[in-house]
Amino acid sequence: MHTIYEFLLHHGYIVLLVWVFAEQIGLPVPTIPLLLAAGAIAGTGQMNFFTSLLFCLAATLTADSIWYQLGRRRGIRILQLLCKISLEPDSCVRRTEGVFAKQGARSLLLAKFIPGLGTVAPPLAGIFHMRAWRFLLFDGLGALLWAGSYLGLGFAFSGELERVAARASAFGGQLGILIIGSLVGYIAYKYAARQRFLRELRIARVTAEELKQKLDAGEEIVIVDLRHSVDFEADPQTIPGAFHMDAKELE
Repeated sequence: MHTIYEFLLHHGYIVLLVWVFAEQIGLPVPTIPLLLAAGAIAGTGQMNFFTSLLFCLAATLTADSIWYQLGRRRGIRILQLLCKISLEPDSCVRRTEGVFAKQGARSLLLAKFIPGLGTVAPPLAGIFHMRAWRFLLFDGLGALLWAGSYLGLGFAFSGELERVAARASAFGGQLGILIIGSLVGYIAYKYAARQRFLRELRIARVTAEELKQKLDAGEEIVIVDLRHSVDFEADPQTIPGAFHMDAKELE
């Protein structure tokens, strides 16, 4: 935290602008510690709270507007691209589409607080052809709520954050090793679970050629199209004889 303090004090508000933009555009940079530090510095009177909030809002809206336009122009392919680099690509598309389809513009208010949804919500708004003014309104309110919450926490507990940082630094590199080790372990667990899922899927799957042979042979086969409604609208072609239904109705 001391290093972040010095970095912010030296470079000022431009750090918030660039850092928040980088995180919202999709780069793996942690923003929450920076927002807490900025709020704590504002609590000491060395930065202005509302100016910091304004820079965060500008960075977030700029990055989210780029994703919104990509969603409008490129459609579902943008969401699929984002989900490919997630730890759970098999459920990412369906989960995020389901949340947005159910909550609509309201999901933008809390999207930044939900892991995985903050980055994909803006392109989803474009995919769903949400009006630009409505997107900017709800996304802006969500950005104010997100940035304001962490800046406010830093502002309210500026003294406490300094003491926590001082105690954490006493552990030296051991704390960093523990955090990194936990993160590596989590990623390894997710990777192993995904590989196990793919192995099971390879055993259970049937190729297009094999399915065609079964259909031509007149075998009684039930084909269920479980694609989300957004995917179905983007590519409405179906296998002959298949019927479309939501995965929630599968049972």
